[in-house]
Amino acid sequence: MTIYLLNSLVIPINFDKYDRAIVGLKRVSIDEVKFLLTHHPFVSAIGHQGTAQLLSQLLGIEIPVNRITVQLEDGDMVIAFFLKQRLPEGAVLSKEELQKLDYWFIKGLVLKVE
Repeated sequence: MTIYLLNSLVIPINFDKYDRAIVGLKRVSIDEVKFLLTHHPFVSAIGHQGTAQLLSQLLGIEIPVNRITVQLEDGDMVIAFFLKQRLPEGAVLSKEELQKLDYWFIKGLVLKVE
């Protein structure tokens, strides 16, 4: 199992390899996210500096910028930092701009890919 930290609520499944996926999603508190990421290794897939800076501040741990492609497998978990509003096309926000927006943390667990 790998835990991935994402900056959107995208469930990246390799549909060239699999035909379907069963994924459970749940909104979680910032305290649960802090616990998970401080007690388990995780892979950052945060692609923007402002988001990484804000998450580092919120979670109290270093969140690196790491613009990678993720392909989930059975048992993998995602923690998604999900903005409650859609940004204008091409918008890249600073940490200060992101702090003004509402967001959720969503935990996703890949139960099965086949």
